[in-house]
Amino acid sequence: MAKQQGHKWFASLYDPLIASGERGYMRRVREEITGGARGRVLELGAGTGLSFSYYNKYAERIIATEPDAHMLQRARRRLKDAARPIELQQAWAEELPFRDASFDTVVSTLVMCTTRDLLRALSEVRRVLKASGELRMYEHVRYDHAFGAFWQDLVTPAWRWFGAGCHPNRDIAGLVREAGFEFQRLEFTKPDPPIPPWVFTRPRIMGIARPA
Repeated sequence: MAKQQGHKWFASLYDPLIASGERGYMRRVREEITGGARGRVLELGAGTGLSFSYYNKYAERIIATEPDAHMLQRARRRLKDAARPIELQQAWAEELPFRDASFDTVVSTLVMCTTRDLLRALSEVRRVLKASGELRMYEHVRYDHAFGAFWQDLVTPAWRWFGAGCHPNRDIAGLVREAGFEFQRLEFTKPDPPIPPWVFTRPRIMGIARPA
């Protein structure tokens, strides 16, 4: 799979678009999900590097991947503020360039919505994780009722165009289980207000899963 050049305009807008959440509820999320990473860590879809400052001493080595060249450029600027040394690589989640069972933790934060083939990516995550490893994740997901899911399905084509491939209607927890993981913890929340455009990505899950 060829490396994409990325979405320059979306990369430039990403931080301002989510700034409010980063100042609020995302602090707790990143402290929990990223701060809980242990051992050899792989961060999927690092984006602009917003998680980098949340790693602690228990993350012994950190490799962060990002397929979008423009996002990667912005992530590099945040390396100086990272709590731990981080190695950045341009790579697709569907084709991780790492050996089998080579990571203790995989971190995924608002990534799985844009992954082109999520089941294939999750299969790769399972491959590179040790049998005792953890997938620590925070993602927006499909509504658990028909009314909300209908509107997510309706808006998805336009949302994907604006959001650099983002799918607001994915049943991510179901796909994680289908890929061979078992949740040790799964928390369902709706942190954003029920108003457009945030209503379409309002349902979220925060979870810790292990290879079944």
